[in-house]
Amino acid sequence: MITFDEFNFIIQILQFRLKTQIDLFAGYLRVEKKYSAHTVMSYVNDLTSLTEFCIREYDINQVSQIAHTHIRSWIVEMLSHGISSVSVNRKISALRSFYKWLKRCGVVDISPMLKISAPKMPKRLPVVVQELNMQKLSEKPILVSENPDDAYAFVRDNFIIVLLYSIGIRRAELVGLKVSDFDFFRKEVRIVGKGNKVRSIPLTDNLVEQLKLYIDVRRQHDKYGEDALFLTDRGKPIYPRLVHEIVSRQLSSLTSLSKKSPHVLRHTFATHMLDKGADLNGIKEILGHANLAATQIYTHSSIQKLKDVYSKAHPGAQNKK
Repeated sequence: MITFDEFNFIIQILQFRLKTQIDLFAGYLRVEKKYSAHTVMSYVNDLTSLTEFCIREYDINQVSQIAHTHIRSWIVEMLSHGISSVSVNRKISALRSFYKWLKRCGVVDISPMLKISAPKMPKRLPVVVQELNMQKLSEKPILVSENPDDAYAFVRDNFIIVLLYSIGIRRAELVGLKVSDFDFFRKEVRIVGKGNKVRSIPLTDNLVEQLKLYIDVRRQHDKYGEDALFLTDRGKPIYPRLVHEIVSRQLSSLTSLSKKSPHVLRHTFATHMLDKGADLNGIKEILGHANLAATQIYTHSSIQKLKDVYSKAHPGAQNKK
């Protein structure tokens, strides 16, 4: 009978063998696919979750030994522990990419993912801030503090909301924005999106004016000659968690929605654009979606809005008492 220490040593060896493949895959995602550090970490976490399950339940020490039955057991365990089908499907998607890479590298001949069906996804419409509430934001004064030391933070926080709502970019894209990305003459901004794909988004005259006002205040706050558009209170480039905190705080004064994230403003931008008659393909290009299917979710939101209006206003749709 092996001792407890010997057992732990064996587990560490098994984890190392599996971890090596995951580390190599992570390098592929970073170098060849040019995925962001956040996306790579998500893939690594999802794959690590499976490998830890296989080690714990089946003593599997190589990726090639993992069969579709093991993966199905892992999926059942996650669902039984209350992990949402959305999260499970994300992990399955990571696995599909992983095994596609393994097959390309000759590690496996047949992917076990061919026999895996993803759980049904619940149909959820995007969370959107009402247009009236977003209009209130544009009426807020640019400076709301008489303290010069606080002036930059107030202007920055307000302008972050304005920019996210005006051009619908992702949080990571906002964090990566530089002052040099803006072309005032052509009235457009250069965005580096997922996979380092670059797109240009037009700017309205009103947004350009607000941008100029923001940059004037920012210039006084920039102590280190940073090119990052948004800075922390100490003058360093802003980071993702701070953006989320700012958006959550700012939206709390506008809406009672439970979700108050930067992505809510992206959903709000796309939905309001569609409601105003914007072309779906145009919205797709602005959002930086790889295909139209990702953008079509906003059409469902608009259809639901029409249904709500119809049920409230049309005489034939009202329940007769």
